[in-house]
Amino acid sequence: PSGCFLIVSAFPPTHQQTATMATALSVSSFAGASLRAAVGSKANKQTTKAAIEFYGPDRAKWLGPLSEGSTPDYLTGEFPGDYGWDTAGLSADPETFASYREIELIHARWAMLGALGCVTPELLAQNGTPFGEAVWFKAGSQIFQSGGLDYLGNSSLVHAQSIIATLACQVVLMGGAEAYRVNGGPLGEGADAATYPGGSFDPLGLADDPDTFAELKVKELKNGRLAMFSMFGFYVQAIVTGKGPIENLNDHLSDPSAVNAFNYATKFTP
Repeated sequence: PSGCFLIVSAFPPTHQQTATMATALSVSSFAGASLRAAVGSKANKQTTKAAIEFYGPDRAKWLGPLSEGSTPDYLTGEFPGDYGWDTAGLSADPETFASYREIELIHARWAMLGALGCVTPELLAQNGTPFGEAVWFKAGSQIFQSGGLDYLGNSSLVHAQSIIATLACQVVLMGGAEAYRVNGGPLGEGADAATYPGGSFDPLGLADDPDTFAELKVKELKNGRLAMFSMFGFYVQAIVTGKGPIENLNDHLSDPSAVNAFNYATKFTP
């Protein structure tokens, strides 16, 4: 920019050049605005289309084109993650259904955090970050050692020396936050006040656009359900192999025919 300023100062443009430059800038600005408007309009149409695909009577269902007649009348597609499958009748009662939706969503969020927490230390340790113990189901035992437990292997982040103090902090902080959420918290009133951002608490503006928000709800629940299955898999792997998920993955990739679930299931000895 400073070089351009010096050149313009040394060789000032003529009136005709100035007019030409102004016209070019105006055209460029108009084209840019038109392009942004077109992109925004296209994105809104895509978002609206995606939201419709997961809600209402025409939403995707659990058996695809074979779902005709298999969807209960009380599953109307009003809520995110409703694919019309309820063979056990868990959603028949509206109050029970509302309670289950909240429980599933909270478990899904914890599972996403848990799955990330299970694999991240192993990945970091594998790439040179020093850890006392990177495997998720062994890491907590470090608190009973003489040196205590250091978060991410760094004593300057979080250093835990007492299991009693750690438990007390978790009960007070997590219990207090959950009690605040269940009793209304900062979200205001409404059907989703205790589970979704909006009202007086939405720092990222996730609920500003209703169509985008509806799609985000579906994405969150789908990823959360996958994370819950992942956590279940991590538990089973830990019991069967005594190893973390990343080490199990590396063992399988190194010898897929010998290290797999079938071989473990047929040769497992508790």
